[in-house]
Amino acid sequence: MLDPTESLAFSVHSNPGVYALLLGSGVSRGAGIPTGWDITLDLVRQLAALRDAEAECDPDPEQWYVRTFDKAPEYADLLNSLANTQAERQRLLRSYFEPTDPENENGNTEPTAAHRAIANLASDGFIRIIVTTNFDRLLERAFAEEGMEPTILRSPDEVQGALPLIHIDCLILKLHGDYLDPRIRNTPSELDAYSEVENELLAQIFDEFGLIVCGWSGDWDTALRCALNRSPSRRFTAYWTLRDDPTDHAQRLIDHHRARTIPIADADSFFVALEERVRSLAEFSRPHPFSTEAAIVSLKRYISEPRYMIQFSDLVSAEVEKIMTLTSQEPFNASHRAPVTTESLTAQVRSYDAICSTLTALALVGGFWINDAHFLTWERALARLSPTRGTGDDTWASLPAYPGILLFYSLGVGAVEGNHLDFLARLFTTTLPRLHEKPTRAVELLNARDFFSKRGAPRDVAQMLEGMARRRAPLSDWICDILRENARELTPDENRYQFAFDKFEVLVALSAGYHYRQLPDQFYAPTGSFIHTGNFTRILSEIQESLEAKQDASPFVVAGLFGSTVGDCQQRVTDLDRFVRRLELFLP
Repeated sequence: MLDPTESLAFSVHSNPGVYALLLGSGVSRGAGIPTGWDITLDLVRQLAALRDAEAECDPDPEQWYVRTFDKAPEYADLLNSLANTQAERQRLLRSYFEPTDPENENGNTEPTAAHRAIANLASDGFIRIIVTTNFDRLLERAFAEEGMEPTILRSPDEVQGALPLIHIDCLILKLHGDYLDPRIRNTPSELDAYSEVENELLAQIFDEFGLIVCGWSGDWDTALRCALNRSPSRRFTAYWTLRDDPTDHAQRLIDHHRARTIPIADADSFFVALEERVRSLAEFSRPHPFSTEAAIVSLKRYISEPRYMIQFSDLVSAEVEKIMTLTSQEPFNASHRAPVTTESLTAQVRSYDAICSTLTALALVGGFWINDAHFLTWERALARLSPTRGTGDDTWASLPAYPGILLFYSLGVGAVEGNHLDFLARLFTTTLPRLHEKPTRAVELLNARDFFSKRGAPRDVAQMLEGMARRRAPLSDWICDILRENARELTPDENRYQFAFDKFEVLVALSAGYHYRQLPDQFYAPTGSFIHTGNFTRILSEIQESLEAKQDASPFVVAGLFGSTVGDCQQRVTDLDRFVRRLELFLP
């Protein structure tokens, strides 16, 4: 099973920029920056010195304070007692955050491994929002080392004047201010409430981003606790790192956000390990050095003349073998031992998407320019990438064939745009092997609706993919988004691309409905994105008009896509129309 850090690494890698950090004083402790408790004990020692009680105070200043004042020492009480105004408190605390020369020689008050790992993750685009209660400037210095200039917000005025989050590449929100600014927040009254603009920004962050909490106990920062408690979002998983058992306040927040807890030794080792794992996944998923653009140029040259048939076949085969080799290694095998969660499934599918990106781009172009000579190469590729289902959990057992469904859709959408109905008929009826079962047609095995779930099952596993929970056709929508960028080579118009994608899925539904073994009055066809994009009626009307006008000479009949006669085809169209209309009655 994946440990929580591995699961988090998958999530961060698969969703760059989606996770925000919430950092407390524990993250800076390795740099010699004291925590609030460390400062409290030091202030107690200073108070003891004022009373000539150093000998009595050491080695346990807490107990001396209890004996002297009959209560436990508290950070806020001491600050209020020793410094009455914000400016005085800022001057008092400044010495804790600015390095002395001996400290610099020892590497203290320099950015730690955690700060540098965070800066590296931000530089690579994996982290773009950091909320911190820390006064120090170690994050800023780590970012400067990376050549980055994040937006830094240290006060309500700066928050009020900031650009919207969508326009900020990287943000450090210093909720309690900066130690050089006398407006820093320390006391209970200062930490009890934030300004309206700060609360609005926090509400947006906590609702729209996943959360990784490190080095923050949750005990002292009342306003921050309230902001987290007001956030009901479960859009992305929250992760909470712990060196020790959580405080009561922290545990309530963990329960409220259903956060996954991650035991850590310290912030440095945690963030270094997280960065290394995310980098490993990024390296693993990096496209082949032979760029997609160069591959497409080669493909076009090879399909332009019959004399390049061998080169065309080798180009496609090389991409297929690359995919087979990479997906036979870790972390693909390791994930099959993990429970199926939104994080693990999304991470795995996104890794497949990245590895298959060059082949899907080739297949979109290849489908558009397809001819008989090329079909055998694509058919072999489809069979190679749609392996026999494995054993174990149905979802993980299905995933090795996911590259096959990406190829199936890429070729199909390209062929629709190129108006190659004859090729679509051959693509749909390509037979693929199955374990202990008869070979199955591609249109039955590789349609998005039935890929993860049994035919007609009410629950679609693909809804577990990130952002797909409320989608009517989750895997169709996912694949449509994945192929969209590469499809610009064929059609830069967004509406035209969506129409081509929907038309392909309508033809898939008609063909599958024709080939499935149907019981009387129980027609079933795999639906797709067309059930919610508004293109279904238009596509069906175009098909009906062709059938009525051209009868058996209609290209749909000639191709044998969903019937051998005009009567067969018209019956499938009627059946699908009724099926979708009935289905709409039950869709949310």
